[in-house]
Amino acid sequence: MNTLNEFQNVTSNRRREMLRLAVAAVFIVLITIYTEFLSTGIENGHLLIVAGVIGAYMAMNIGANDVANNVGPAVGSKTLTLGAAIIIAAIFEAAGAIIAGGDVVSTIKKGIIDPSAISDSATFIWLMMSALLAGALWLNFATYYGLPVSTTHSIVGGVLGAGIAAGGINVANWSQMGSIAASWFISPVLGGLIAAGFLMLIKHRINYKRDRIKSARKWVPILIAIMAWAFSTYLIMKGLKKIVKIDFDMAVLYGFGIAAVIYAIVKPMIRRASENLENTKKSINKLFTIPLIFAAALLSFAHGANDVANAVGPLAAITDSLIHGEISTKASIPLWVMLVGAIGIALGLALYGPKLIRTVGSEITELDQTRAFCIAMAASITVIIASQLGLPVSSTHVAIGAVFGVGFLREAIKRNYHKKIAKIKAHYADEESYALDAFLEDFEDADFKEKGKMMRNLKAKGKRMGLSKKDRKALKQTYKNELVARSAALKIASAWIITVPASASLAAIIFYVIQFATS
Repeated sequence: MNTLNEFQNVTSNRRREMLRLAVAAVFIVLITIYTEFLSTGIENGHLLIVAGVIGAYMAMNIGANDVANNVGPAVGSKTLTLGAAIIIAAIFEAAGAIIAGGDVVSTIKKGIIDPSAISDSATFIWLMMSALLAGALWLNFATYYGLPVSTTHSIVGGVLGAGIAAGGINVANWSQMGSIAASWFISPVLGGLIAAGFLMLIKHRINYKRDRIKSARKWVPILIAIMAWAFSTYLIMKGLKKIVKIDFDMAVLYGFGIAAVIYAIVKPMIRRASENLENTKKSINKLFTIPLIFAAALLSFAHGANDVANAVGPLAAITDSLIHGEISTKASIPLWVMLVGAIGIALGLALYGPKLIRTVGSEITELDQTRAFCIAMAASITVIIASQLGLPVSSTHVAIGAVFGVGFLREAIKRNYHKKIAKIKAHYADEESYALDAFLEDFEDADFKEKGKMMRNLKAKGKRMGLSKKDRKALKQTYKNELVARSAALKIASAWIITVPASASLAAIIFYVIQFATS
């Protein structure tokens, strides 16, 4: 019977995989037909067809890998089902790309190579095509193995590798590459610290209070207003650049105004929603459910507006070069190119996104609504801070760093709490058990400040409260193994470090193969 069930499962998985491949193939075929129609009358128009297909492939890989960061925490916390998260992300990613994706894109991503070092437009076209295909292949590989990597770094590596192959080692802007390498460390650390900071704030101001509901009525509207301020500023400054251009100071001011309105609306809603809730952490989590859904949608919109350029930027550059026969540092983005990016990202997410959504949402650390809310806050705030400081950060690295930050904070809190319990038991080792039970009951009900005072009083009595080295090591190891998956951290960090070199090497190989085949 078990053998039959295993066979049926394998068969069912193969059918689903074939269906996904078929849908992806139909999308590629439609792009092929459309670009063939567009290429009529254009010299070397067949290159437009090839570029369109590769651009569509890249867009699907971005959807499969990068979008998981926006909705993974909401799914992992069980705020959204996997299906609902995919629908929300697909709609808002596409909307962000089409509405606010921009009219013009830089043809040389992040200024990492000097376009004047490229001899002619034909070489430039092959360079861009090699970079786009290399980035897409690396993303495909990473998605297959469940590795959330930076799509921006993937295309940066592709442009770097193909650029060096086309123009030599001096074509690269190595100081800019140094900044990008620094972001491998800056992004996750910033994201982790901000997410952990918000989680600690929630614990101290709400979860560690005797009357959690009363504290929640005060603090949850404030936290939602901060979220509204961060997202409003982020979307005004970054996501809506196609519609209106506003500087940072004005974006912050407008964002504050929106946050004030949201606070006034949300405060009575939170009061009503909390009236029949029990005084538990689970009840507090419920109050963050709706804000978290909005956060997932807004993150997806902003991601679509900003990261669609990773898919369509090289495609737009190739199209511009084919039409005008020259290399330009800026290229306009035709509507059809933007639609390739928008639809491709949404389709890639729907077909292949679940694997990475599960990785981000549940395979690193256990998430609830409160923790997921802190991760969403970190994702938006970190990008705003970094952009104003001129620090190159990856949204993927920020989001994953935030997940780890939350997990490591949980470990520290758990270890600290159980260390205190062990010390209390050591203190009462020579007394009747009822005395220990009574103290532990009072300790459990006390808020954060009261717990600290109780521990100081015990210590002042002069009795033994120390733990042996063996006990401390056991406590540390228990929560280290339980709350954050170290193997996931090592695997993801390794993938981040090799993303640019791997994509660059692939691009160089592809460029040399193309040059050999066309010579």
